[in-house]
Amino acid sequence: VQLVESGGGLVQAGGSLRLSCVVSGFSFDDYAIGWFRQAPGKEREGVSCIASGVGMTDYTDAVKGRFTISSDNAKNTVYLEMNSLKPEDTAVYYCAAQRRQFNCADYVPYNYDYWGRGTQVTFSS
Repeated sequence: VQLVESGGGLVQAGGSLRLSCVVSGFSFDDYAIGWFRQAPGKEREGVSCIASGVGMTDYTDAVKGRFTISSDNAKNTVYLEMNSLKPEDTAVYYCAAQRRQFNCADYVPYNYDYWGRGTQVTFSS
């Protein structure tokens, strides 16, 4: 099982980025995929998740209305479209996978079985 994130970079106020998470070794229908982020000196926090097998998506309050999660099964890729970016969105963004799809939105890092290495999103003034 492997997850590889990409798409991070520098962004200005109100800007947009699309992060990608390419997965291999399992089927989207069997796993929930979550996006997390970790800013310097802060704990890792959940951002959004998708569980295609049970038709579920979720967003935390911090990103609701600004971020959109989606998946492309043909490309084995989960996307996180980020709009109206703010300085507090600066962090390393990780995607992760867990089998317990109905726990998609618990955002407990310990419950996620597999992790990517992350991609950096930095706010530029």
